[in-house]
Amino acid sequence: MHTVAVLSLKGGVGKTTVALGIASAAMRRGIHTLVADLDPQGNATASLDPPYTDATLADVLETPQLPVLERAIARSVWSDDIDVLVGAEELEALNEPGPDERRLASLSRALDELDQSPPRGKPYDLVILDCPPSLGRLTKSALVAADSAILVTEPTMYAVAGAQRALEAIESVRDEHNQDLRAVGVLVNRLRPRSHEHQFRIAELRESFGALVMPTAIPDRLAIQQAQGACSPIHEWHSPGAQEIALTFNMVLAKILRSNRAGRHRIDAEPETEAEITGPIEPIRTDARG
Repeated sequence: MHTVAVLSLKGGVGKTTVALGIASAAMRRGIHTLVADLDPQGNATASLDPPYTDATLADVLETPQLPVLERAIARSVWSDDIDVLVGAEELEALNEPGPDERRLASLSRALDELDQSPPRGKPYDLVILDCPPSLGRLTKSALVAADSAILVTEPTMYAVAGAQRALEAIESVRDEHNQDLRAVGVLVNRLRPRSHEHQFRIAELRESFGALVMPTAIPDRLAIQQAQGACSPIHEWHSPGAQEIALTFNMVLAKILRSNRAGRHRIDAEPETEAEITGPIEPIRTDARG
């Protein structure tokens, strides 16, 4: 079971879009996946539209035991391969930093419970942690539990600064709590390739992060909002723009699965072609936009 945290310390950069895109790519490959919605806004839960549960991730973090987990996990409307560890507004009360750092391990203990006794007897291959856009207890708990982390940013000044803080947070958690945690990469969202400002900010990212900047980016396309509004995975939204985005997420998933440490169980990554990191970053091209 490989656990990946999706984070940014600036809100509104499309962090949940990335978490859902990775889940959609995993669904396409038949990878049994759990999306854990740690963001109190609950946008990932809303888009995956699971049935009502009488427990949520907030209850799991307070009592990280299998009976509570089983009550907080539900199947998404996307596929039997995509389950949701349901988020709730109550998570906000658990996001404040506290003196008892042992509570940072609650999510890790819960995932260990799932790994040892998977629901319905089917182990999860991939766990995606959709973090809140802040460095509170929830994001730190996700980094303690994760094998890898993806930093999401937009090509804007403030988002680039947020990505730098997120990388520093990963390094801090790795030093203090989770020596196996590694950053998979920095993923640029909402790219407009013809924007000089966007290309300038990407150059800044490369100067700060080097090869961590992923060679493909998520283009600014209406298809993402359309698919999320319809509670549909991007891989099943039939427009040229959606196909373009889906290909990008295929490559992101492949990079996650090629991580040096693949969690408690190794998942074999199918070959994916990635461009070399030379010249301007651009989204994959299709014939039309949408």
